[in-house]
Amino acid sequence: MSPEGHRRLVRRVLRIGGVAGVLAAIGWTAWQTAGALADSATSPSGVADGTPVRDVVLVTDGVLDRAWLVHTLALPRGAPLMGLDLGRLRDRVLASRQVASASIIRNFPSTLQVRISERSPVARVLVQDGGGAPRVMLVARDGVVFEGAGFELPMLDSLPWLDGTKLVRQGDGYAPVAGMDSVGELLGRAKLEDEAVYRDWRVVSVARLATDGQIEVRTRDGVSVIFGTQEDYFRQLARLDLLLDAARSRGGDPVREIDLSIGDQVPMTFGSRVPAPDESPAATTSLFKTPNQREL
Repeated sequence: MSPEGHRRLVRRVLRIGGVAGVLAAIGWTAWQTAGALADSATSPSGVADGTPVRDVVLVTDGVLDRAWLVHTLALPRGAPLMGLDLGRLRDRVLASRQVASASIIRNFPSTLQVRISERSPVARVLVQDGGGAPRVMLVARDGVVFEGAGFELPMLDSLPWLDGTKLVRQGDGYAPVAGMDSVGELLGRAKLEDEAVYRDWRVVSVARLATDGQIEVRTRDGVSVIFGTQEDYFRQLARLDLLLDAARSRGGDPVREIDLSIGDQVPMTFGSRVPAPDESPAATTSLFKTPNQREL
């Protein structure tokens, strides 16, 4: 081999060796980094994998409390923080339909933090499964039906009863009630704009919501008020106030029905009234059977 060829061979070997050295250094650094991350994930700040949960913290925008959370999670005594299946625990929390969303994180060294967003009820419904005793359940604005926990009794008593709907079994609960976004908007607007009027509302019916776009409200003293979903509720409530004031000032037979669903020309019916019941209408919730579902 000529001297020039020998020099080219030496330079090639040196280049190959340099590249190999760089690759080896990169691999070693990556291995060390992965090991460090693994160590920090399993035992951050020197926490041992077996460190037990010593505190459970609840952060919520609703009424559920820590006692409810501890009961729901049902953690075994001495359960290690790193050994918890957070996905399974989250499923337990979401099993309560009062909970709309939930996230669970570990706060080292020994705290489990659960953050939830809760549904607020807009109406009550009476449910009877088979031959069991009727029980009161709550309906949220998104139509989800749930058993309420943590709510004060006066607040629940202020909710109107929901009528004109049929609940269908879905899993271990019920399918959402259709149209409750419109009902929730009406009830929320009434409570905000004219709470004195809202307090007299005892029953809200969605029997004609899907077919006619109407929501019927029956008051404590037996007045039936029909709202339309195609017009702003604020205007309808303002019109209702004016009509009730005018009817009271004129005397004579009491108002029995006011139909606000057809615009400015409001039909009114006068005559004897049937006061709304103090309890839920007996037929508020009739449960029915659909294919592959059992009748309740």
